[in-house]
Amino acid sequence: MVMIRPYDATRDAAACLAIWRSASEVGHPFLDRATLDADADLVRDVYLPAAEVHVATLAEAPVGFVALLDRMIGALFVDPRHHGTGIGRALVGHAAALRGSLDVEVYEANTAARAFYAACGFVETGRRDTDDHGLALPLVRMHRG
Repeated sequence: MVMIRPYDATRDAAACLAIWRSASEVGHPFLDRATLDADADLVRDVYLPAAEVHVATLAEAPVGFVALLDRMIGALFVDPRHHGTGIGRALVGHAAALRGSLDVEVYEANTAARAFYAACGFVETGRRDTDDHGLALPLVRMHRG
């Protein structure tokens, strides 16, 4: 049974970073290794500490996490070995219970993530042509009321 608990940097940082990396490699094959390496430092040193993070666990082992910045899902990643098992949906439900309405941005090329969020009740509300690094990788903004 999936349990969701608050993030504890001391015990969860390494596991969440590993989940982020493996899920990013699956969901973002258009990002090269150097970009992912640089992003790993940002995730560890900037993004996780700045967000309110909740960790999904199975038998107390982290298998996914959601990082909230107010009503924005800054990150939601699930270990690829557990994709399709309801963990991501449980994390969205947990975030919605905490915040009500939610927003998220996903890479346009990550069709699986866009379909996942749509299945969770998100609708497209906007787009931008470049990602946070200024790369020509369009992002889709989605909202769930």
